[in-house]
Amino acid sequence: MTLHHALIRTHHITSRKKVASLRKAAGKYGCFALLRSGGCPGIMYCKGSEEGVKEWLSTVQRLRYKDFFLASKPAAVQLELCPKGTSTPQVEDPAGLVEVETVGEFHAAMEKRGISAWWRRAMEFA
Repeated sequence: MTLHHALIRTHHITSRKKVASLRKAAGKYGCFALLRSGGCPGIMYCKGSEEGVKEWLSTVQRLRYKDFFLASKPAAVQLELCPKGTSTPQVEDPAGLVEVETVGEFHAAMEKRGISAWWRRAMEFA
């Protein structure tokens, strides 16, 4: 199965009720979701099957987050190459939702997954 992923930016993620809905949707659709919650900016990353990612994104849209912006549409995951020419090992992420408090922690999670350049482009940092 080819894994797909998507990235969303919002003004903020503070509603615990909405986060609970996203956690439930991640389990239902078999996706891994990573949220930068608690303040501005709100960042959401989702990885799973193509259909699962699309369904999870639909859930996010229905929650009507302020300043919702789909920074990267669902696409197949392309791992970056390390300096030695090998792919960065992909992290096995179980279905579910994980929250981080800072953009730095979010970036570290993207580096760990071998997709930091993709993330920086999508966030318009690069």
